[in-house]
Amino acid sequence: MFYETRDNAHGLPHDPFKAIVSPRPIGWIGTKAADGSVNLAPYSYFNAISDHPKMVMFSSSGRKDTLRNVEETRVFTTSMVSRSLAEKMNRSSASLPHGESEFDFAELTMQTGRLVDAPYVGEACAALECRVTEIFEAKALDGTPSGSFVVIGQVLGIHIDEAALKDGRLDMASVAPVARLGYMDYADAAETFEMVRPQRPNDRR
Repeated sequence: MFYETRDNAHGLPHDPFKAIVSPRPIGWIGTKAADGSVNLAPYSYFNAISDHPKMVMFSSSGRKDTLRNVEETRVFTTSMVSRSLAEKMNRSSASLPHGESEFDFAELTMQTGRLVDAPYVGEACAALECRVTEIFEAKALDGTPSGSFVVIGQVLGIHIDEAALKDGRLDMASVAPVARLGYMDYADAAETFEMVRPQRPNDRR
């Protein structure tokens, strides 16, 4: 089958787009508002975009508390979602009134960043402390605003639970990070495999 996205004429019960662009890592974004209230929310439009310097991005569909908080404070954290935390991550996605803590609602331990004034999940195997470099609203081909706001942050500090390390590496099989698939589907990386990038005989990179 083929369909043009402008018509959204896929003829299926559900839009397949998000299922095609998957798996997507989940950015469990922690922020603090200027009034001191905290927020924790999962974003599946999230990824790393640079290693030098280390940078990540997430995208908010609409103006939610997370976006307003990073606009006010210019900092955020992102906590890794392991399989053991998947249900609590899902619980933290509930639409709570502004000022009500998702940490409390999901029964999670709130920790404060060392370099940024934003909270992260104490139970997470790893967490990133980030400072915002850019916030912009994505635009369509015709220049119309999409309503999706992209936040890019530079990673200033990284927390790692040493119990998650094996032979000097994050043990991905035991950490089992959770990814978002399409629809209501999720997956974890409990079963992993390794592949080494091939090189030509004269490739000295």
